[in-house]
Amino acid sequence: MSAKRLAVLAVPVLVLVSSALAQLNEASVTAGRSFVSTQTIQNPPPNDPNPNIHFGSPASIAFNYGRLLKRHKIFGLYGELPVGIYFRMNLNTYADLIPRDVGALFVTPSARLNIFSGDSVSPWVSVGGGYGRFREAPYLIWSGFNPGPAGNNTGVVQFGAGLDVWFWHRWGARFEARDFYSGTPDLNVDTGRSRQHNYYVGVGVTHRF
Repeated sequence: MSAKRLAVLAVPVLVLVSSALAQLNEASVTAGRSFVSTQTIQNPPPNDPNPNIHFGSPASIAFNYGRLLKRHKIFGLYGELPVGIYFRMNLNTYADLIPRDVGALFVTPSARLNIFSGDSVSPWVSVGGGYGRFREAPYLIWSGFNPGPAGNNTGVVQFGAGLDVWFWHRWGARFEARDFYSGTPDLNVDTGRSRQHNYYVGVGVTHRF
C-alpha cells in the first residue's frame, strides 16, 4: 500500500479516535448560593435575647473537573474534583463575640455516577471527601478585633446531585446541589456542634474535551 493511500485511511481513523478521547474529560463552572443553618450559642451571656447565630446566603462559585472512568449501558462512572468557594458569609447574633463573617474553600475528590451518560440529558449523583479551609474575619460583628484565629482547616465529606443538559456540540448547562459536610469555623463560642452542613446550589456551563 502506498504512503498516500495509507495516509488517506489513517486520517479518518485518527479523527475518530481523537474525537472519542475528547469525550473522556469534562470541566464545569457554576455560580449560585451557599446556605448554613442557624446555630445556638451554648451558655450565652446573661440577658442575651438572641443567642442564635444566623448565617447569610452569599454568592458562591464551584469548579469541577471530571474524567470518564467506565461506561456500562446507560451509566457512566466519573472521577471528579469538585471545588466549592464562598468568599464572605455574613454572621449575625446579639452578643459581640463572633467574627463578622467567614469564608470557605472545599476541595473534595469524588466519584460521580451519570445516568444516560453521553445523552443530551444526564442526571447524576456524586459522593467523596477531602479538605476544607475556613477564613474568619479579623473583626467582631459589632466592634473590635477578633481575638480568635484567622483560619482553620477541616475534613469534608461531599454529597451531590445534579443534571447536565448538552445543548450544543460539547457544551452543556449544569444544575447542581452539593452538601459540603465539614467541621465548623472558629466562632469563639460553643454552639454544641463539631460539624455543619454547607449547602451549595448553582447553575452554569460544562464542557467536554
